[in-house]
This record gives sequence, C-alpha cells and structure tokens, in this order.
Amino acid sequence: MAPQLVEDLVDRITKAEGLDKVAEPLSGAASAVIQPGPVKDALSGTWMGHPLHPLLTDVTIGAWTSAFVLDVFGNESTDGAADTLIGVGVASALPTVLSGYSDWSDLFGAPKRLGVVHALSNAGAIACYGLSWMARRKGDRSRGLALSFLGATLATVGGYLGGHLSYRQGVNVDRNAWHEGPEDWVAVLDAPDLGTGDRRVVRAEDMDILLVNEGGTIHAIAEVCGHAGGPLHDGTFEGGCVTCPWHGSTFRLSDGAVVHGPATGPQPAFDVRVDDGKILVRARS
Repeated sequence: MAPQLVEDLVDRITKAEGLDKVAEPLSGAASAVIQPGPVKDALSGTWMGHPLHPLLTDVTIGAWTSAFVLDVFGNESTDGAADTLIGVGVASALPTVLSGYSDWSDLFGAPKRLGVVHALSNAGAIACYGLSWMARRKGDRSRGLALSFLGATLATVGGYLGGHLSYRQGVNVDRNAWHEGPEDWVAVLDAPDLGTGDRRVVRAEDMDILLVNEGGTIHAIAEVCGHAGGPLHDGTFEGGCVTCPWHGSTFRLSDGAVVHGPATGPQPAFDVRVDDGKILVRARS
C-alpha cells in the first residue's frame, strides 16, 4: 500500500463527521465518570510527569509481539509461553484502554474522530486475542493461531493510528515544549495596569504569559495550558492556583507546578520584578 494512499485514508477518517455521532456520547460518558481528581490524575499519568497510556501500550503490544514470534518460530516447547503471553497482553489491555479512554475524552475535532477508529481497531484486537487465549486453553491451537494473527493485524492498524495521533497531530504533547520565553529581563506591562487581584495576558518574545497580582505579589506563568492549549486567563483562580477552563488541570501560580491533572507537566514559570514603573519578566532557570 502506497504511503500516500494511507495518508489519504487517514485524512478521510479525520473528516468523517459521521464519527461524531459515536464520539460525542462516549466522550460525554467518560467526562461524567472520569472527572478531575485522583482517578483522572492516575489515568492521565500526572503522578509520573508524562502520559500513562503510551507506557501501558508497551506492555500489551510487547506481550502480543513476543507471542507472535513464538507462534511463528517456536515449537511445542514454547507453546505454553506463547499462550501465557497472549493472556498477559489481554489482562494488561484493561488499564491501557482505561487510560486511553480518559485521554481521548479530552480531544475534539479531527483527533477525536481518528481516536474512535484507533479504539475500535484495538478493541477488535483485544477481542481476537481473548478468543485466541480461550481456544488455546481448549486445545484448539489452529483456531487460536488464526485469531491471534487477526488480532495482530488489528493491533498494527490501531498502533499506526495511535502513532499518527501522537506524532502527526500532537495529541498529549506539551503545548509549551518549544517555548522557553525570554532569557533576559523584558518589560511587558506598566505596573499600575496590574492592580491587586488583577490578571493580564502579555507577550514576551514567543510566549503569551499570564500575570496575576495576588495580594501584591505578581506571579507569571505560561498562559497556554500545556495539556491541550486551554486559555488559563479564562480559568478559575483560587487558593494561589489557576484551573484551566477546558479540562480542569490546576496549576500553582507561584511556580506552575501541577496540582491536579489531566496535565502531566508544569506550566513554565517566570521571574518577575518591577523596575521604573514597569513589570519585567524572564524565564526562570
């Protein structure tokens, strides 16, 4: 299959608005059940500093790939190991699906549509491998092999689409990864324009920066939420933190640290000083 044909197929999927009829109810259900808090943080990977889903897929895909190798190149002495690996892959698929479902529910538009097909492909793979494991347990090895090979095909399709979501569409890539802000002090606002309790969005080199005057102390963090690009100035400000209006990620204003996910990385924070009636900022080292 020519690469351009694959590109065209993926493009058609992302433009298939009919998939929204499937995506929206599923997304709504996920948002209702997996709300911001400890469960969402755990599934998102907030606790370890980057998304959890890609790490978990390595376990499932690794187990099934190893089983495939043993099925093709092994012998009767390795059949038991192959069967065990099939079962490990199926068992590990549950937390993998849950973490992916949580991440997917935060998407919108083209990535959400492509995510539906990604999920359906992987669901088919899990079903095939589950049936394969059952057939192997019953001694029907030929049926088990056929089902696992079909599962491998579906998992490959799902893996390709997952890679496209991450590396071509930037899903779960930190929106501030390539923005560092000014290394030297830059004047961004007249000091009288930021009274106590006020907040302003200013521009410094290549970054939009959120300034917040909290009780006379001025905090400065990146305005764009690293999780999905939400505008933090439209969020909720309470207890020295700001909560993103899009998905509920909460960051500490003083240093940009993540208090609650689904964000997994901190917001870039900036040093602030007032000099000659001007507010100046620079990237915090």
